[in-house]
Amino acid sequence: MLKNLDPALGADVLHALRAMGHGDTLVIVDTNFPSDAIARQTRLGRLLHIDNVSAARAVKAVLSVLPLDSALQNSAGRMEVMGAANEVPPVQQEVQAEVDAAEGRAAPMYGIERFAFYEEAKKAYCVISTGERRFYGCFLFTKGVIAPDADLG
Repeated sequence: MLKNLDPALGADVLHALRAMGHGDTLVIVDTNFPSDAIARQTRLGRLLHIDNVSAARAVKAVLSVLPLDSALQNSAGRMEVMGAANEVPPVQQEVQAEVDAAEGRAAPMYGIERFAFYEEAKKAYCVISTGERRFYGCFLFTKGVIAPDADLG
């Protein structure tokens, strides 16, 4: 256990988040996502886990240490509901609240069509599987930077 780190963040996840560079993406997914098959095609090449927590809880943990890219308009994405692209189910509303809290402002997520999401996930740095059992608990985040004068405390 370490001070000031969310206990949901294990060593493998922390290592991957630290190794990522500006503009790299990570995927946080529910239990129904083809995690292992997609993760094998990512830069890291293996699946990471934040088990037994909801997608929102995993996102909160990750965003406690990972800056989102502010240079890009779209740094947080969500898998769209098939046949209802504008529908935002409760799991996505909960994650949106965590994104907004981490950013300290409204930072709307963009939608990604399901099969396009799979393709984008293959290009990601890594995939993190959660214990989320609700459908459409799948998200993509782009890592930003921390300014030289930023308070890291």
